[in-house]
Amino acid sequence: MTRLRQIVTLAIPLSLAPILTGCANIISSTGPSRGAVMAAENGPNLSGIRIVELDSSVVQRISQSQKKSAFSQSLGDGIRRGTVIGIGDVLDITIWEAPPASLFGSVGNTSGIGASDPVSKATSLPQQRVGEEGFVFVPFAGSIPAIGRSTTDIQTEIVRRLRGKAHQPQAIVRIAQNATTSVTVVGEVGGSQRMPLSDRGERLLDALAAAGGTRQPVNKITIQITRGDRVRSMPLDQIIADPSQNIVLQSDDVITALYQPYSFTALGATGRNEELPLEASGITLAQDLGRMGGVQDQRADPKGVFIFRFEEPAALGITNINGAITNSEGKVPVIYRVNLKNPETFFVAQSFPMHNKDVVYSSNAPLADFQKFLGIVSSIVLPIASAQTVVQK
Repeated sequence: MTRLRQIVTLAIPLSLAPILTGCANIISSTGPSRGAVMAAENGPNLSGIRIVELDSSVVQRISQSQKKSAFSQSLGDGIRRGTVIGIGDVLDITIWEAPPASLFGSVGNTSGIGASDPVSKATSLPQQRVGEEGFVFVPFAGSIPAIGRSTTDIQTEIVRRLRGKAHQPQAIVRIAQNATTSVTVVGEVGGSQRMPLSDRGERLLDALAAAGGTRQPVNKITIQITRGDRVRSMPLDQIIADPSQNIVLQSDDVITALYQPYSFTALGATGRNEELPLEASGITLAQDLGRMGGVQDQRADPKGVFIFRFEEPAALGITNINGAITNSEGKVPVIYRVNLKNPETFFVAQSFPMHNKDVVYSSNAPLADFQKFLGIVSSIVLPIASAQTVVQK
């Protein structure tokens, strides 16, 4: 029995040595520690990632960059083409003559202004579509250039050519069908369409209303405007709330209503590890912390809460992105560090905007990992110690 006790006493330390050594390697963790994340900026495989301490100056810079990307700043009101004529437009031309009026007596539809009008006579010419040659034909006036000219210019030209042929001629030119000055509205709207523009200057919300409005809730819709080679997007509810974003449209604008159920992902020592919904207009970090149930008191490192994001270079104060790591949209990777131990952070969090596809990660506190280690050791050592006690008896 004494020999058995000696063997067990010797075997226990020898068996514990590799087990305890391996415990540190097998302890499960929800992700990197605070130190590991902070070292990512200088890591060999992650060079180019920026670590930014979240404070009021960061929030102010992001707010300024968002203003610059708003429709009123990035696009502005479109150039109003007014009644400029283009290929494919259909024109209505009406000519008046003072009596005795006989030049246009047999052309088009002739009628007086009143039922028995002795003063003037109006003649409506057949509608004409402007072809590739760019001319419209007026009897006795000939072919008149139309492309690139306003209706007023054409009226003046008609009157000038008819002087000496008609008695006190007057002319009115109107665009009956606008084929060249229009915008396209597509996406989550009642009915996609090409909407003609008038010299009144139709605005963005006019186009959406003409297309039957949106088919999804306003706070779930993002409006994208494509103007030439520029593409800009804004949440619809922000456009409605800020009249300056209801910009004047210009010819060939493409308005797309996008239904995008945005979301962010909460990971680590947070109250909820899952993908959570995000309105198109976004929420603040303070709201985000509430939705994910905050961070866990027993596990979380309050100085190690991080937001992983691809950010616009302007939001980081970067003017030259040559050599920087970027994604397909030209955005740079950034990790915002949030220190929940600092009371000021909770004021900053009320203004810091969350974005679609953000990842919020809360690292474990060093003590939490140590407690895990102790728990594993206890679960291994206690049964062995009990066995040793039994042998000694």
